[in-house]
Amino acid sequence: MIINSWTTRPETAEDVEVIRDVNLAAFPAPHEADLIEALRADPQAWLPGLSWLAESPGGDLAGYALLTRCHVGDSPALALGPCAVRPEYQRRGAGSAAIQAALHAAREQGENLVVVLGHAEYYPRFGFTPASGFGIHPSFDVEDKYMMALALVPERPLPSGVIRYAAAFGV
Repeated sequence: MIINSWTTRPETAEDVEVIRDVNLAAFPAPHEADLIEALRADPQAWLPGLSWLAESPGGDLAGYALLTRCHVGDSPALALGPCAVRPEYQRRGAGSAAIQAALHAAREQGENLVVVLGHAEYYPRFGFTPASGFGIHPSFDVEDKYMMALALVPERPLPSGVIRYAAAFGV
């Protein structure tokens, strides 16, 4: 899939090390890179086809977005993150392309609800709104504007309740 000149594609086995490199470059500590590895090792959390990459026109892996299984109440949902972009490609659309591709893939796989804990100024561009508006809440304290949710198929009903993340998240 091509989104704004970025080529997006799902992760392959050959991408594992470069995904780690992107996350190590994007963040000051290895937490996100280690989290991805822990999620990949958890068969309850990892969902094939929901780990997406954005490549530059020159073929460099520039951006990354991951969706993994979580639950809202007793209903399955997805958690967005980690998302990362190599510093030299930040603010050029690589992250947005990877996120859009991951959300599209999730919709195609029949998923409906995605939650994200993140920047209140960034994620609304993808349709995320405060999760509390859907009756969805995290199990920890966080300012309302940072915990967001997105209905991929707005006509379908959404569950409400407390978000239960995969064990690797540690919450």
